[in-house]
This record gives sequence, C-alpha cells and structure tokens, in this order.
Amino acid sequence: MNHSENVDHDAVLRARTMLLGSGRLSRSQEVEAYRVLAKVSPAAYLPKLVQALTSYCYEPGFRNRPDLRIVVHAEQVEAARALDTSEPQGARLLCLALHSYQHALFALGRRAEGLAVCEELAAVARHSLDLRGAARNGFGGRLAAVLAEEGRHSEAADVCALDARAARSGPSFGDLVAWSAELDAAGRHQEALEVRARLVDDTRREAEEGSAPRALVVWALVHRSRMLDAAGRGGEARADRQEVLALLARLARSGDSSDPGDLLARWATLLALSGRAVEPAGSREAPGPPLGHELRDWSNDTFRAYVDGIPARAAEGDDPPLDTPALDHHRLTLRSALFEVRHPRTYEETLRPLFDEGVALARRRPADPSACARALTDRSTFLVAVERYEEAHADFLEAVALLDSEAATPTPIVTRT
Repeated sequence: MNHSENVDHDAVLRARTMLLGSGRLSRSQEVEAYRVLAKVSPAAYLPKLVQALTSYCYEPGFRNRPDLRIVVHAEQVEAARALDTSEPQGARLLCLALHSYQHALFALGRRAEGLAVCEELAAVARHSLDLRGAARNGFGGRLAAVLAEEGRHSEAADVCALDARAARSGPSFGDLVAWSAELDAAGRHQEALEVRARLVDDTRREAEEGSAPRALVVWALVHRSRMLDAAGRGGEARADRQEVLALLARLARSGDSSDPGDLLARWATLLALSGRAVEPAGSREAPGPPLGHELRDWSNDTFRAYVDGIPARAAEGDDPPLDTPALDHHRLTLRSALFEVRHPRTYEETLRPLFDEGVALARRRPADPSACARALTDRSTFLVAVERYEEAHADFLEAVALLDSEAATPTPIVTRT
C-alpha cells in the first residue's frame, strides 16, 4: 500500500500528538487515534485498537444500547481479523473479539449470525492451541453449547471431540463432562460411557497425585453409576457406588487437602445434568439449557429462561404439603443449585433447605425407594460440595442400602388364568 496516497498525514500527526500528550485521553479519543495510526502501522497499532475497542463499548454512552455496542464489536472483529493469527497474541485477540461479538449478536436475537461467529471462534481457538506458548483459552466450548441449546447434540458431541483432541495438555474435567453429556443426549450411549470412564480415570489419577480434589472423583463416580444403571449394567454401577462410599469415609476421616478451585460450579454442572429428563428439549425455534456445559458457555437468554422458570417454593419453615409434586421440587433444586453458584458465601444457607425438603418429600413416599435414593444421593453430593463429609457419607450409605434392597426384591410373577 502506498500510505502517502491513502493516509491523511495531518491526521496521523494529530493522533501521535494526542497519544504522546501529558493529558489523559477519553476512550473515544484513544480509539480515534488508534484508528488513524492502525492504517499506517498496523503491526504496532491494530492490537492496540482491538484492545481499546474492548473497553470503549462499555462506556456509559453504550449502556443499555446493544444496537450501538454491536457496531463497536463488529469493528473490533474486523480489526482483529487483520492481525497475524499465526502469533499467539493475534490469535488471542481475535478470540476475545469474536467472543464479545457473538454474545452481542445473541443478545439481539441474531442467533444464526451468532452461531456462524461461534464456528469461527472455535476454529481460531483450536488453532491457537497449536501455537507455541499459547495458553488454553476456553473458547472452544461455546460452539458446542450453542448447538446443544438447539438440540443438535450429535453435532455438539463432534465439536467436543475436536476440542478434546486439540487440547495440548488433554481435555479438562469440564470438557469431558460436556462431551459425555452430548454423546448421551445424542443417543450414543456407549461412546458417552467411554468418555465418562476417561473422566473417572483421569480424575482419580489426579486426585492420587494431589492435583485434584477427591470430591471430583466422588461426583464423577456418582454420575457414572447413574449412567450405568440406565444402561442396565447394575453390577458396574454398584461397584462405582462402593468406591464412592470408600472415598466418603476417607474424606470424613481426613478431609480434602487439595485446592478446591471452582468446585461448586463443577458440582452444580453435574447436578443440573442429572436432571436432563425433567427439562424441556431444545430446538432451533425454542433453545433449551445446554446441560453439562459450564455456565460461561451458556447463552444469556437461555440462562435467563432457565432461572426464570424456577418454580415457586413454600415459605421458609413451612412443611412441604402432601400434594407438592416431587418433580417440581426436584426441578426447583437443580435450577437453584446452578443459579446460586454465583453466591458462594450464602450457598449452603440457601440450598440446604431445598435438599432437606427433597429428602423429606421422598421419605413420605415409601413405595418408591429409588426416588428416596435419588434425593439422598443428591443431598450427599451437595454436602460434599460444602465439606460436610460425615453427613454426606451417612446419606450415601442409606441411598446405597435402598438401591441394593430394591435390586434384591424379586419381581412379582403374574399368573394368567
């Protein structure tokens, strides 16, 4: 390019003077300066323009104006696409720009455009993992979650598989949960169990090495035992439950010394996934919750619909009425657990009554021991999340006894006359 023919040199001089001046520039002034300078020195100023636009769209003038903000995001993406994405910095900035842009598109209901941007984001994110020194950026899961919201679970599973193979250090706990969840939802149950086995094995090994909390092993085993039961593999499910009992006894004796990290979020993701059968299936016309995916990958409108649909519950201190639908209470508990992740300080205080009510409701239906076992298991996993290990062990011990008793009860033989 012949810059002398295409660039206003006076504008360039003013932009340089503004940036070198002693006064503090407003965001809009900074963006204007970088817009000009990016034309003459793209390698030096395009990254600065992308970063400045990131902050600019959150200025007060754009507040509650998604129609204006999306214009800035579009400019940010255009600038980021001109960067050298063979370098980690260029790929990272393009990922950030695309991530912001797709959220803005979804916020305006432009779902088809948002999905196309998510596809580009996933491709760039996978490519960036191959770059020397590029850190795992976490953007690849967004496309799979969007596909899951539309009920396109087999496609979502294939995206998860691509991301797992691209991860240089191996897929994370959350990656494997989402991958298994999508395979299961797509009816690819054997593949789902194979991925879940990898999750259990990886997490068990990391816990033994001290790099992962034992609570994660407990939850991975509990969820796999339910999948095995559903697949008619009761013996393997019972073996998983016995391992959980041993782990809970160990936690009750000595606690868990590993750094918990985002333990509550990972537990809530698995708990919500366990209730997929009580949630509506998603479609292109009516997207549903992408259960099994981390909250950061959900669309804002999907999450709002999920929590807005939380059923009302009885006032605190009231006994649950006999005619309270157990299914509604179960849905209330699962949705509340995922919603309250954002309030860790009050998590136990808010959720404990819900789990207690769930167990109380189940106990009042002695003819359905499996429902009581489910309620006790759910409360047990919650108690592990809040480090009440002795209580968690007691609940799970009772749940296992109920399930074993039910399995040992012979099926009545009906004689026809």
